[in-house]
Amino acid sequence: MSEQEQSPSELLALRKEKLNQLYELKINPFPSSFDVTAKTSVLKSEDFAIPENPEAGERVSIAGRVMTRRVMGKAAFFNLQDANGTIQVYIRRDDVGTDNYNTVFKKLVDLGDIVGVKGFIFKTQTGEVTLHAEHFELLSKAIRPIPIAKEVEEDGKKVVYDAFSDKELRYRMRYVDLIVNPHIRETFRKRSQMVQQMRMFMIDQGYLEVETPILQPIYGGASARPFVTHHNTLDMKLYLRVANELYLKRLIVGGYDGVFEFSKDFRNEGMSRFHNPEFTQVELYVAYKDYNWMMDFVERMLEHVALSLHGSTEVPVGKHVIDFKRPWPRIPMLEAIKNETGIDLEGLRLDDLISAAKDLGIHVDKTMGKGKIIDEIFGVHVEHKLIQPTFITDYPVEMSPLAKKHRNKEGLVERFEAICNGKEIANAFSELNDPVDQRQRFEEQVKLREKGDDEAMALDEDFLRALEYGMPPTAGLGIGIDRLAMIMTNQESIRDVLFFPHMRPE
Repeated sequence: MSEQEQSPSELLALRKEKLNQLYELKINPFPSSFDVTAKTSVLKSEDFAIPENPEAGERVSIAGRVMTRRVMGKAAFFNLQDANGTIQVYIRRDDVGTDNYNTVFKKLVDLGDIVGVKGFIFKTQTGEVTLHAEHFELLSKAIRPIPIAKEVEEDGKKVVYDAFSDKELRYRMRYVDLIVNPHIRETFRKRSQMVQQMRMFMIDQGYLEVETPILQPIYGGASARPFVTHHNTLDMKLYLRVANELYLKRLIVGGYDGVFEFSKDFRNEGMSRFHNPEFTQVELYVAYKDYNWMMDFVERMLEHVALSLHGSTEVPVGKHVIDFKRPWPRIPMLEAIKNETGIDLEGLRLDDLISAAKDLGIHVDKTMGKGKIIDEIFGVHVEHKLIQPTFITDYPVEMSPLAKKHRNKEGLVERFEAICNGKEIANAFSELNDPVDQRQRFEEQVKLREKGDDEAMALDEDFLRALEYGMPPTAGLGIGIDRLAMIMTNQESIRDVLFFPHMRPE
Protein backbone atom coordinates (compact mmCIF):
# COMPACT_ATOMS: atom_id res chain seq x y z
CA MET A 1 0.00 0.00 0.00
CA SER A 2 1.43 3.41 -0.99
CA GLU A 3 1.61 6.38 1.36
CA GLN A 4 -1.14 8.11 -0.63
CA GLU A 5 -3.51 5.23 0.23
CA GLN A 6 -2.84 5.27 3.96
CA SER A 7 -4.48 7.44 6.60
CA PRO A 8 -2.44 10.12 8.45
CA SER A 9 -2.44 8.03 11.64
CA GLU A 10 -1.24 4.94 9.75
CA LEU A 11 1.53 6.94 8.10
CA LEU A 12 2.64 8.38 11.42
CA ALA A 13 2.75 4.92 12.97
CA LEU A 14 4.66 3.49 9.98
CA ARG A 15 7.28 6.18 10.07
CA LYS A 16 7.73 5.89 13.82
CA GLU A 17 8.31 2.17 13.28
CA LYS A 18 11.03 3.01 10.74
CA LEU A 19 12.55 5.36 13.29
CA ASN A 20 12.67 2.52 15.82
CA GLN A 21 14.30 0.24 13.23
CA LEU A 22 17.05 2.79 12.71
CA TYR A 23 17.75 2.86 16.43
CA GLU A 24 17.81 -0.96 16.49
CA LEU A 25 20.42 -0.88 13.71
CA LYS A 26 22.52 1.49 15.86
CA ILE A 27 22.03 4.24 13.26
CA ASN A 28 21.54 7.73 14.68
CA PRO A 29 18.68 9.28 12.65
CA PHE A 30 19.43 12.72 14.13
CA PRO A 31 23.23 13.28 14.01
CA SER A 32 24.65 16.56 15.29
CA SER A 33 26.19 17.95 12.11
CA PHE A 34 27.19 17.40 8.50
CA ASP A 35 29.95 19.16 6.56
CA VAL A 36 28.17 21.01 3.73
CA THR A 37 30.54 22.42 1.12
CA ALA A 38 28.17 23.44 -1.68
CA LYS A 39 24.68 24.70 -2.48
CA THR A 40 22.49 23.32 -5.24
CA SER A 41 22.22 26.69 -6.99
CA VAL A 42 26.03 26.93 -7.26
CA LEU A 43 26.41 23.38 -8.56
CA LYS A 44 23.80 24.03 -11.27
CA SER A 45 25.13 27.44 -12.28
CA GLU A 46 27.13 28.04 -15.45
CA ASP A 47 30.07 29.14 -13.30
CA PHE A 48 30.52 25.62 -11.92
CA ALA A 49 32.88 23.78 -14.28
CA ILE A 50 32.24 20.07 -14.80
CA PRO A 51 35.40 18.36 -16.17
CA GLU A 52 35.36 16.03 -19.17
CA ASN A 53 36.10 13.19 -16.74
CA PRO A 54 33.67 13.95 -13.87
CA GLU A 55 35.10 11.25 -11.60
CA ALA A 56 38.36 13.18 -11.61
CA GLY A 57 36.57 16.36 -10.55
CA GLU A 58 36.29 17.87 -7.10
CA ARG A 59 34.14 16.25 -4.43
CA VAL A 60 31.27 18.22 -2.96
CA SER A 61 28.93 17.72 0.00
CA ILE A 62 25.32 18.85 -0.02
CA ALA A 63 22.42 18.37 2.37
CA GLY A 64 18.70 18.79 2.05
CA ARG A 65 15.32 17.15 1.88
CA VAL A 66 14.38 14.15 -0.30
CA MET A 67 11.53 15.40 -2.51
CA THR A 68 11.20 12.65 -5.14
CA ARG A 69 12.86 9.33 -5.84
CA ARG A 70 12.94 6.54 -8.43
CA VAL A 71 14.45 3.23 -7.31
CA MET A 72 15.70 0.86 -10.03
CA GLY A 73 17.10 -2.16 -8.21
CA LYS A 74 20.74 -1.51 -7.42
CA ALA A 75 20.58 2.19 -8.32
CA ALA A 76 18.22 5.10 -7.86
CA PHE A 77 17.68 8.76 -8.62
CA PHE A 78 16.25 11.23 -6.13
CA ASN A 79 15.78 14.98 -5.98
CA LEU A 80 17.35 16.78 -3.05
CA GLN A 81 16.08 20.23 -2.06
CA ASP A 82 18.15 22.69 -0.04
CA ALA A 83 17.53 26.35 0.78
CA ASN A 84 18.63 27.41 -2.71
CA GLY A 85 16.92 24.93 -5.01
CA THR A 86 16.90 21.27 -6.03
CA ILE A 87 19.38 18.93 -7.65
CA GLN A 88 19.15 15.36 -8.92
CA VAL A 89 21.21 12.76 -7.07
CA TYR A 90 22.29 9.40 -8.53
CA ILE A 91 22.97 6.73 -5.91
CA ARG A 92 24.28 3.18 -6.43
CA ARG A 93 24.55 0.28 -4.03
CA ASP A 94 28.19 -0.39 -5.02
CA ASP A 95 29.20 3.20 -4.20
CA VAL A 96 27.50 3.76 -0.84
CA GLY A 97 27.56 0.19 0.50
CA THR A 98 25.04 -2.63 0.43
CA ASP A 99 23.64 -2.09 3.93
CA ASN A 100 23.46 1.67 3.54
CA TYR A 101 21.66 1.33 0.21
CA ASN A 102 19.39 -1.68 0.73
CA THR A 103 18.49 -1.20 4.38
CA VAL A 104 18.69 2.55 4.96
CA PHE A 105 18.02 4.21 1.61
CA LYS A 106 15.54 1.78 0.07
CA LYS A 107 13.62 0.69 3.17
CA LEU A 108 13.91 3.37 5.83
CA VAL A 109 14.29 6.69 3.99
CA ASP A 110 11.07 8.46 3.00
CA LEU A 111 10.11 11.58 1.09
CA GLY A 112 10.70 14.55 3.36
CA ASP A 113 13.70 13.04 5.17
CA ILE A 114 16.79 15.23 5.36
CA VAL A 115 19.97 13.60 4.07
CA GLY A 116 23.59 14.44 3.39
CA VAL A 117 25.37 13.36 0.22
CA LYS A 118 29.00 13.53 -0.89
CA GLY A 119 30.21 12.89 -4.40
CA PHE A 120 31.04 14.43 -7.78
CA ILE A 121 28.97 16.34 -10.34
CA PHE A 122 28.22 15.06 -13.84
CA LYS A 123 25.60 15.56 -16.54
CA THR A 124 23.19 12.85 -17.61
CA GLN A 125 22.57 12.01 -21.26
CA THR A 126 19.63 14.41 -21.17
CA GLY A 127 21.93 17.19 -19.92
CA GLU A 128 20.68 17.33 -16.33
CA VAL A 129 23.24 18.34 -13.72
CA THR A 130 23.41 15.45 -11.25
CA LEU A 131 25.39 14.57 -8.13
CA HIS A 132 26.86 11.05 -8.21
CA ALA A 133 26.70 9.94 -4.57
CA GLU A 134 29.75 8.26 -3.04
CA HIS A 135 28.57 8.75 0.55
CA PHE A 136 25.01 8.89 1.85
CA GLU A 137 23.88 9.76 5.37
CA LEU A 138 20.49 10.23 7.04
CA LEU A 139 20.46 13.55 8.95
CA SER A 140 16.86 13.86 10.15
CA LYS A 141 14.01 11.38 9.94
CA ALA A 142 10.67 13.05 9.12
CA ILE A 143 7.92 11.15 10.92
CA ARG A 144 5.18 13.21 9.29
CA PRO A 145 4.90 12.91 5.49
CA ILE A 146 5.10 16.10 3.50
CA PRO A 147 2.29 16.77 1.02
CA ILE A 148 3.55 15.99 -2.48
CA ALA A 149 1.76 17.42 -5.49
CA LYS A 150 1.11 15.07 -8.40
CA GLU A 151 1.06 16.38 -11.93
CA VAL A 152 -0.85 14.25 -14.43
CA GLU A 153 -2.03 14.80 -17.96
CA GLU A 154 -5.77 14.61 -18.53
CA ASP A 155 -7.33 15.32 -21.92
CA GLY A 156 -4.09 16.85 -23.09
CA LYS A 157 -3.85 19.23 -20.12
CA LYS A 158 -1.60 19.11 -17.06
CA VAL A 159 -3.59 18.76 -13.83
CA VAL A 160 -2.05 19.05 -10.34
CA TYR A 161 -3.44 16.97 -7.46
CA ASP A 162 -2.71 17.19 -3.73
CA ALA A 163 -0.93 20.53 -3.92
CA PHE A 164 -0.50 22.25 -0.56
CA SER A 165 -2.56 25.25 -1.67
CA ASP A 166 -5.21 25.76 1.02
CA LYS A 167 -4.38 29.25 2.30
CA GLU A 168 -5.46 28.70 5.88
CA LEU A 169 -3.34 25.55 6.13
CA ARG A 170 -0.42 27.34 4.51
CA TYR A 171 -0.59 30.19 7.04
CA ARG A 172 -0.98 27.84 10.01
CA MET A 173 1.80 25.52 8.90
CA ARG A 174 4.21 27.90 7.21
CA TYR A 175 7.03 25.40 7.77
CA VAL A 176 5.26 22.96 5.42
CA ASP A 177 4.38 25.75 3.00
CA LEU A 178 8.06 26.71 2.69
CA ILE A 179 9.06 23.09 2.07
CA VAL A 180 6.59 22.26 -0.70
CA ASN A 181 6.13 25.72 -2.24
CA PRO A 182 9.71 26.98 -2.71
CA HIS A 183 8.54 30.14 -4.48
CA ILE A 184 7.15 31.29 -1.13
CA ARG A 185 10.71 31.44 0.20
CA GLU A 186 11.52 33.92 -2.56
CA THR A 187 8.75 36.24 -1.33
CA PHE A 188 10.36 36.41 2.09
CA ARG A 189 13.84 36.81 0.64
CA LYS A 190 12.57 39.86 -1.23
CA ARG A 191 10.98 41.21 1.93
CA SER A 192 14.32 40.83 3.73
CA GLN A 193 16.15 42.47 0.83
CA MET A 194 13.67 45.37 0.91
CA VAL A 195 14.28 45.97 4.62
CA GLN A 196 18.06 45.79 4.18
CA GLN A 197 17.98 48.29 1.32
CA MET A 198 15.92 50.71 3.40
CA ARG A 199 18.21 50.24 6.39
CA MET A 200 21.38 50.91 4.38
CA PHE A 201 19.78 53.88 2.62
CA MET A 202 19.15 55.55 5.99
CA ILE A 203 22.51 54.57 7.44
CA ASP A 204 24.23 56.02 4.36
CA GLN A 205 22.48 59.32 5.12
CA GLY A 206 24.15 59.30 8.54
CA TYR A 207 21.09 58.36 10.61
CA LEU A 208 21.41 56.18 13.71
CA GLU A 209 19.48 52.94 14.13
CA VAL A 210 18.14 52.66 17.69
CA GLU A 211 15.86 50.55 19.87
CA THR A 212 13.04 51.83 22.07
CA PRO A 213 10.68 50.11 24.56
CA ILE A 214 7.99 47.71 23.42
CA LEU A 215 6.42 47.63 26.89
CA GLN A 216 5.27 51.18 27.65
CA PRO A 217 3.59 52.69 30.72
CA ILE A 218 1.65 55.06 28.44
CA TYR A 219 0.98 54.11 24.84
CA GLY A 220 1.18 56.89 22.26
CA GLY A 221 2.23 57.94 18.80
CA ALA A 222 -0.87 56.71 16.99
CA SER A 223 -4.64 56.57 17.27
CA ALA A 224 -5.17 52.92 18.12
CA ARG A 225 -6.50 50.54 20.78
CA PRO A 226 -3.60 48.92 22.68
CA PHE A 227 -2.94 45.48 24.08
CA VAL A 228 -2.71 45.57 27.87
CA THR A 229 -0.49 43.52 30.16
CA HIS A 230 0.70 43.63 33.77
CA HIS A 231 4.15 43.74 35.34
CA ASN A 232 4.08 41.64 38.50
CA THR A 233 7.16 43.01 40.27
CA LEU A 234 6.28 46.66 39.71
CA ASP A 235 2.56 45.90 40.11
CA MET A 236 1.69 48.18 37.21
CA LYS A 237 -0.25 48.10 33.99
CA LEU A 238 1.82 48.17 30.81
CA TYR A 239 0.90 48.42 27.13
CA LEU A 240 2.41 46.87 24.03
CA ARG A 241 3.44 49.83 21.93
CA VAL A 242 1.13 51.05 19.18
CA ALA A 243 3.99 53.19 17.82
CA ASN A 244 7.51 54.21 18.80
CA GLU A 245 7.15 57.87 17.80
CA LEU A 246 7.23 59.55 21.20
CA TYR A 247 10.38 57.73 22.29
CA LEU A 248 12.23 58.52 19.06
CA LYS A 249 11.34 62.20 19.43
CA ARG A 250 12.75 62.12 22.96
CA LEU A 251 16.05 61.10 21.32
CA ILE A 252 15.87 64.10 18.99
CA VAL A 253 15.41 66.26 22.12
CA GLY A 254 18.50 64.52 23.51
CA GLY A 255 20.65 65.76 20.62
CA TYR A 256 20.64 63.20 17.82
CA ASP A 257 20.16 64.70 14.34
CA GLY A 258 18.52 61.60 12.86
CA VAL A 259 17.28 58.33 14.35
CA PHE A 260 15.30 55.40 12.97
CA GLU A 261 13.93 52.09 14.20
CA PHE A 262 12.41 49.03 12.57
CA SER A 263 9.83 48.18 15.19
CA LYS A 264 7.24 45.56 15.98
CA ASP A 265 4.05 47.41 16.91
CA PHE A 266 0.76 46.04 18.23
CA ARG A 267 -2.78 47.34 17.74
CA ASN A 268 -5.80 45.61 19.21
CA GLU A 269 -7.96 46.11 16.15
CA GLY A 270 -9.81 44.21 13.48
CA MET A 271 -8.03 41.87 11.08
CA SER A 272 -8.21 42.02 7.30
CA ARG A 273 -6.01 41.37 4.31
CA PHE A 274 -4.35 44.73 5.12
CA HIS A 275 -4.29 44.46 8.94
CA ASN A 276 -2.54 42.15 11.40
CA PRO A 277 -2.55 42.95 15.13
CA GLU A 278 1.25 42.58 15.18
CA PHE A 279 3.00 44.43 12.39
CA THR A 280 6.32 46.00 11.41
CA GLN A 281 7.05 49.58 10.57
CA VAL A 282 10.09 51.80 10.32
CA GLU A 283 10.00 55.27 11.84
CA LEU A 284 12.55 57.97 11.03
CA TYR A 285 13.01 61.39 12.66
CA VAL A 286 15.38 64.00 11.25
CA ALA A 287 16.11 67.31 12.97
CA TYR A 288 15.84 70.65 11.16
CA LYS A 289 13.73 69.20 8.32
CA ASP A 290 10.03 69.45 7.46
CA TYR A 291 7.40 67.37 5.66
CA ASN A 292 8.34 68.80 2.25
CA TRP A 293 11.88 67.50 2.68
CA MET A 294 10.50 64.18 3.90
CA MET A 295 8.39 63.74 0.75
CA ASP A 296 11.55 64.06 -1.31
CA PHE A 297 13.28 61.55 0.96
CA VAL A 298 10.48 58.97 0.68
CA GLU A 299 10.47 59.27 -3.11
CA ARG A 300 14.22 58.73 -3.27
CA MET A 301 14.24 55.79 -0.87
CA LEU A 302 11.34 53.85 -2.38
CA GLU A 303 12.56 54.47 -5.92
CA HIS A 304 15.89 53.00 -4.76
CA VAL A 305 14.12 49.99 -3.21
CA ALA A 306 12.17 49.26 -6.40
CA LEU A 307 15.32 49.43 -8.50
CA SER A 308 17.18 47.16 -6.06
CA LEU A 309 14.46 44.49 -6.03
CA HIS A 310 13.23 44.66 -9.61
CA GLY A 311 15.92 46.43 -11.63
CA SER A 312 13.23 48.93 -12.61
CA THR A 313 11.03 51.56 -10.98
CA GLU A 314 8.04 49.66 -12.40
CA VAL A 315 6.63 46.97 -10.11
CA PRO A 316 3.84 44.57 -11.16
CA VAL A 317 1.06 44.41 -8.57
CA GLY A 318 -2.03 42.40 -9.47
CA LYS A 319 -3.50 43.85 -12.65
CA HIS A 320 -1.51 47.08 -12.26
CA VAL A 321 2.05 48.16 -12.91
CA ILE A 322 3.07 50.65 -10.23
CA ASP A 323 5.83 53.10 -11.10
CA PHE A 324 7.91 54.44 -8.19
CA LYS A 325 9.83 56.84 -10.42
CA ARG A 326 10.10 60.36 -9.00
CA PRO A 327 8.37 62.78 -8.70
CA TRP A 328 5.00 61.62 -7.29
CA PRO A 329 1.80 63.70 -7.38
CA ARG A 330 1.12 65.84 -4.27
CA ILE A 331 -2.55 66.59 -3.56
CA PRO A 332 -4.00 68.31 -0.45
CA MET A 333 -6.47 66.00 1.32
CA LEU A 334 -9.55 68.22 1.14
CA GLU A 335 -8.82 68.93 -2.53
CA ALA A 336 -8.62 65.17 -3.23
CA ILE A 337 -12.01 64.67 -1.54
CA LYS A 338 -13.53 67.57 -3.47
CA ASN A 339 -12.15 66.19 -6.75
CA GLU A 340 -13.86 62.82 -6.16
CA THR A 341 -17.11 63.88 -4.45
CA GLY A 342 -17.67 67.46 -5.59
CA ILE A 343 -18.09 68.49 -1.92
CA ASP A 344 -15.82 71.10 -0.31
CA LEU A 345 -15.30 70.19 3.36
CA GLU A 346 -12.95 73.05 4.15
CA GLY A 347 -14.06 75.13 7.13
CA LEU A 348 -17.27 73.17 7.79
CA ARG A 349 -18.60 73.11 11.34
CA LEU A 350 -19.14 69.70 12.93
CA ASP A 351 -22.91 69.67 12.25
CA ASP A 352 -22.41 70.56 8.59
CA LEU A 353 -19.63 67.98 8.29
CA ILE A 354 -21.90 65.27 9.74
CA SER A 355 -24.60 66.21 7.25
CA ALA A 356 -22.13 66.08 4.34
CA ALA A 357 -20.83 62.70 5.51
CA LYS A 358 -24.33 61.24 5.66
CA ASP A 359 -25.02 62.57 2.15
CA LEU A 360 -21.94 60.63 1.06
CA GLY A 361 -23.17 57.41 2.66
CA ILE A 362 -20.81 57.55 5.66
CA HIS A 363 -22.06 56.15 8.99
CA VAL A 364 -21.41 58.67 11.77
CA ASP A 365 -21.74 58.01 15.50
CA LYS A 366 -21.42 60.21 18.56
CA THR A 367 -17.82 59.15 19.29
CA MET A 368 -16.53 60.60 16.01
CA GLY A 369 -14.89 64.00 15.88
CA LYS A 370 -14.24 66.05 12.74
CA GLY A 371 -10.97 64.32 12.03
CA LYS A 372 -12.37 60.79 12.11
CA ILE A 373 -15.34 61.79 9.92
CA ILE A 374 -13.08 63.32 7.28
CA ASP A 375 -10.83 60.28 7.45
CA GLU A 376 -13.85 58.02 6.83
CA ILE A 377 -14.93 60.09 3.82
CA PHE A 378 -11.43 59.95 2.38
CA GLY A 379 -11.20 56.19 2.98
CA VAL A 380 -14.52 55.42 1.30
CA HIS A 381 -14.39 57.80 -1.65
CA VAL A 382 -10.74 58.51 -2.45
CA GLU A 383 -8.07 56.21 -1.05
CA HIS A 384 -8.84 53.03 -3.02
CA LYS A 385 -8.64 54.96 -6.30
CA LEU A 386 -5.02 56.04 -5.74
CA ILE A 387 -3.06 53.25 -7.41
CA GLN A 388 0.15 55.02 -8.42
CA PRO A 389 2.28 56.43 -5.56
CA THR A 390 0.68 59.70 -4.45
CA PHE A 391 1.25 62.09 -1.56
CA ILE A 392 -1.94 63.26 0.14
CA THR A 393 -1.00 66.38 2.09
CA ASP A 394 -2.27 69.03 4.52
CA TYR A 395 -4.65 67.19 6.86
CA PRO A 396 -7.20 68.81 9.20
CA VAL A 397 -5.69 69.55 12.61
CA GLU A 398 -8.24 67.30 14.36
CA MET A 399 -6.79 64.25 12.57
CA SER A 400 -3.19 64.83 13.58
CA PRO A 401 -2.51 65.57 17.26
CA LEU A 402 1.26 65.21 16.84
CA ALA A 403 1.75 67.33 13.69
CA LYS A 404 2.75 70.98 13.45
CA LYS A 405 0.06 73.45 12.36
CA HIS A 406 0.33 74.45 8.71
CA ARG A 407 2.42 77.58 8.26
CA ASN A 408 0.01 79.04 5.66
CA LYS A 409 -3.36 77.24 5.93
CA GLU A 410 -5.62 77.76 8.94
CA GLY A 411 -7.08 74.60 10.48
CA LEU A 412 -4.62 72.25 8.75
CA VAL A 413 -1.36 70.57 9.71
CA GLU A 414 1.82 69.79 7.80
CA ARG A 415 1.25 66.11 7.25
CA PHE A 416 1.29 63.71 4.34
CA GLU A 417 0.38 60.12 3.70
CA ALA A 418 1.89 58.19 0.81
CA ILE A 419 -0.88 56.17 -0.83
CA CYS A 420 -0.06 53.32 -3.20
CA ASN A 421 -2.22 50.54 -4.65
CA GLY A 422 -5.19 52.03 -2.81
CA LYS A 423 -3.68 51.91 0.69
CA GLU A 424 -1.53 54.08 2.94
CA ILE A 425 2.09 52.93 3.03
CA ALA A 426 3.66 55.94 4.79
CA ASN A 427 2.64 58.70 7.17
CA ALA A 428 4.75 61.76 8.00
CA PHE A 429 4.63 65.16 9.71
CA SER A 430 6.45 68.33 10.33
CA GLU A 431 6.56 67.32 13.99
CA LEU A 432 4.82 69.43 16.60
CA ASN A 433 7.51 70.77 18.95
CA ASP A 434 5.51 73.43 20.83
CA PRO A 435 4.83 71.88 24.28
CA VAL A 436 1.88 74.20 25.00
CA ASP A 437 0.15 73.37 21.71
CA GLN A 438 0.96 69.68 22.20
CA ARG A 439 -0.67 69.67 25.64
CA GLN A 440 -3.82 71.24 24.19
CA ARG A 441 -3.91 68.60 21.44
CA PHE A 442 -3.53 65.81 23.98
CA GLU A 443 -6.35 67.31 26.05
CA GLU A 444 -8.59 67.27 22.98
CA GLN A 445 -7.75 63.59 22.58
CA VAL A 446 -8.73 63.00 26.21
CA LYS A 447 -12.12 64.59 25.49
CA LEU A 448 -12.61 62.27 22.50
CA ARG A 449 -11.75 59.31 24.72
CA GLU A 450 -14.35 60.46 27.25
CA LYS A 451 -16.90 60.51 24.43
CA GLY A 452 -16.15 56.87 23.74
CA ASP A 453 -13.34 56.94 21.16
CA ASP A 454 -11.11 54.16 22.52
CA GLU A 455 -8.51 54.82 19.81
CA ALA A 456 -7.85 58.40 20.96
CA MET A 457 -4.35 59.08 22.29
CA ALA A 458 -3.47 59.24 25.97
CA LEU A 459 -1.83 62.27 27.56
CA ASP A 460 1.89 61.61 28.14
CA GLU A 461 3.32 63.95 30.78
CA ASP A 462 6.90 62.74 30.38
CA PHE A 463 6.81 63.40 26.63
CA LEU A 464 5.49 66.89 27.30
CA ARG A 465 8.30 67.43 29.79
CA ALA A 466 10.81 66.36 27.12
CA LEU A 467 9.35 68.91 24.68
CA GLU A 468 9.69 71.59 27.35
CA TYR A 469 13.45 71.10 27.19
CA GLY A 470 13.26 72.03 23.52
CA MET A 471 12.99 69.89 20.39
CA PRO A 472 14.35 71.34 17.13
CA PRO A 473 12.16 71.54 14.02
CA THR A 474 11.86 67.89 12.99
CA ALA A 475 10.45 65.79 10.17
CA GLY A 476 9.04 62.41 11.18
CA LEU A 477 8.08 59.40 9.06
CA GLY A 478 6.48 56.01 9.51
CA ILE A 479 6.41 53.37 6.74
CA GLY A 480 4.39 50.16 7.03
CA ILE A 481 6.85 47.42 6.12
CA ASP A 482 4.19 44.72 5.69
CA ARG A 483 2.08 46.73 3.26
CA LEU A 484 5.13 47.86 1.32
CA ALA A 485 6.28 44.24 1.14
CA MET A 486 2.87 43.26 -0.28
CA ILE A 487 3.46 45.71 -3.13
CA MET A 488 7.13 44.89 -3.73
CA THR A 489 6.42 41.12 -3.83
CA ASN A 490 3.03 41.30 -5.58
CA GLN A 491 0.99 39.69 -2.81
CA GLU A 492 -2.71 40.33 -2.22
CA SER A 493 -2.83 39.73 1.55
CA ILE A 494 -0.69 40.87 4.47
CA ARG A 495 -0.67 37.22 5.60
CA ASP A 496 1.35 36.37 2.48
CA VAL A 497 4.27 38.53 3.67
CA LEU A 498 4.19 37.44 7.34
CA PHE A 499 5.84 34.15 8.21
CA PHE A 500 3.39 33.49 11.01
CA PRO A 501 0.23 35.64 10.76
CA HIS A 502 -2.26 35.61 13.59
CA MET A 503 -5.09 33.11 13.08
CA ARG A 504 -8.21 32.06 14.91
CA PRO A 505 -7.66 28.99 17.11
CA GLU A 506 -7.86 25.67 15.28
